[in-house]
Amino acid sequence: MEESQARESLGLSVIIITKNEAQNIAACLESVRFATEVIVLDSGSTDGTQEIARNLGAQVHVTEDWPGFGNQKNRALDFATQPWVLSIDADERVTPELREEIITILRAPGLDAYNIARLSEFCGKPIRHSGWWPDYVLRLFRRGACRFNDAAVHERIEPGNCSVGQLNFWLLHYPFENLEMLVAKINRYSSEAARVMAAKGKKSGVFCALGHCIWTFIRIYVLKHGFLDGRHGAVLAMAAAFGSFLRYSKLMFLNQSKRAGRVK
Repeated sequence: MEESQARESLGLSVIIITKNEAQNIAACLESVRFATEVIVLDSGSTDGTQEIARNLGAQVHVTEDWPGFGNQKNRALDFATQPWVLSIDADERVTPELREEIITILRAPGLDAYNIARLSEFCGKPIRHSGWWPDYVLRLFRRGACRFNDAAVHERIEPGNCSVGQLNFWLLHYPFENLEMLVAKINRYSSEAARVMAAKGKKSGVFCALGHCIWTFIRIYVLKHGFLDGRHGAVLAMAAAFGSFLRYSKLMFLNQSKRAGRVK
C-alpha cells in the first residue's frame, strides 16, 4: 500500500512506443515501476510485446498505422494523465540512481524539463566515445510544456520556451545486441531519411554520397575519438559511414525514379 501511494503522489507518466520489443519490454518496464502510470503505445507487435506489457501493469494502446517516430510519440504523450512525463524507449533502462534522482526532482521541481544522458552498449561494450557519450536527450518534462517534433526518424522534444536542466545520472541504452541488428537499423533508417530528404527537394550523386561517407568516418573515428573505443569504435565508425553512404545513394535513386515518373 505504501509503495502504491508513493507512486500516486509522484505524479509521473512514463510513455513508451513499441513494435516487436518482446526481448526488451519486460526489463524496461521493471525499471520504471516507480512511476504513477506506464503507457505503452504499440504499432502492431506480433511477438507478444502487448501481452508482456499488460501482464506487467502497463496501459497498452494499439495503433494500426505508422506516422513516424515523432508523431507516434506525441500520440503516446496524449494518453498521459500525470503532471510529469518520462519518455523512454524499450531498449532503455532507468538505473536505480536515476530513479532516485527523478523522485527527488519531482518532489520539488524547479524547472520545466530535464536532459538525461544515455550510456549505450554495443555488442557487450559500453561506448564512451564515438559521439555516443554522454548523448544527452530531453526526456523528463512537465506535461503540456513540451511535445515531440514530427520527424519520421531521429525525433526529439521541442522545449520551446521551457526552462531546461540536466540530471546527474543516466539511462542505460541497449540499441544493438549484435552487428546484424545494427545493419538492419541502418538500412531501415537510411531509407526513411532518404524519403524525407527527397520530399524536401534535396539532391545527391555518387560523389556526394562518397563525400558524406568519408566525412562521417573521420568525424566519428577521429574527431569524436572513436579509436578509444577499440575495435567496437572502428566498427561503429565504419557502420555510420556506410549508413551515410546508403542514405545519400538512396536519395540519388529516389530522385532518379521521380524524374522518370516511377515515384509519386
